[in-house]
This record gives sequence, structure tokens and C-alpha cells, in this order.
Amino acid sequence: MVIMQNDVLKVSVKGVMPTSNGCALFLGTEEKTFIIYVDSQIGNTISMIVNDVDRERPITHDLISNIFVGLGIALQRVIINDVRERTFFARMILKMENEIESKICEIDSRPSDAIALALHDQRPIYVARKVLDAEDDMTELLERILKEQE
Repeated sequence: MVIMQNDVLKVSVKGVMPTSNGCALFLGTEEKTFIIYVDSQIGNTISMIVNDVDRERPITHDLISNIFVGLGIALQRVIINDVRERTFFARMILKMENEIESKICEIDSRPSDAIALALHDQRPIYVARKVLDAEDDMTELLERILKEQE
């Protein structure tokens, strides 16, 4: 599935909240926030990256990022490109360069893993407009939760 640049919007991680079954990952633009539910391990990983928590040992996403660097691969961006029955899909756009050529590669990924890598490498996260349009706006819920936490 080819997505044109004007069919995607840049999003940021607005919050990571524990739930009874894992974590709610709040993503959004200035106008709209939506939720992707992830397991607690990846939710904790994303929270650690967002909050710049020092880690004694490399976690999986540190390892993957280090492998990318060693192989001359750079994560360019992440696109949350589809949602079906509350299951989200994502693509990681990678650029591989060596002395002979440069190549762009798209890799299918769980959104949670792609988001963790994008945050780790400080790369942009995008969502397809059709995905954002299909989701309910959770901005008020996030604001209410953040206000209760204060």
C-alpha cells in the first residue's frame, strides 16, 4: 500500500498510561488524540524512552538501533498505516547506505515496536489520515487523566 506524503500527519506520544491489560499509548496531533493499547512490557519500554530513563543494560530497542548503526541502516520514519478491528499496523522506513548504493526499504512492524525505535532514534512518527479519521478523539480523556495525576 503506497501512502502519499499528504495522506499522513505527524503525531507525537502524548502519554503512556497503565491499564488492567497493559498500557494505553496516547498518540496524536494538536487537534486529535487516539489510543493504541500495547502490552505492559513495550508500554514500559516506551515510557522509559519518553522519560529518558537511564538503563544499566541495553534493552531490545537499544540492540536493534545498535545493529542498524553497525550495518549502515538509518530509521527514517514510522508510519501507522492501517487499523482493522482495533489492530493497528505500521511500517518502518529504513535507509541503507554503503559505498556502492543507497536503498530505501519498508519493513512491516507492530506499531509499538516501531514507535519505540522512532522515539529511541528521535525520528518522526506519522499516522495515515484514514487511520486518524477512523479513531475516536481521546483528547478530553487524556486531559482528564493528566489533571487527576497532578
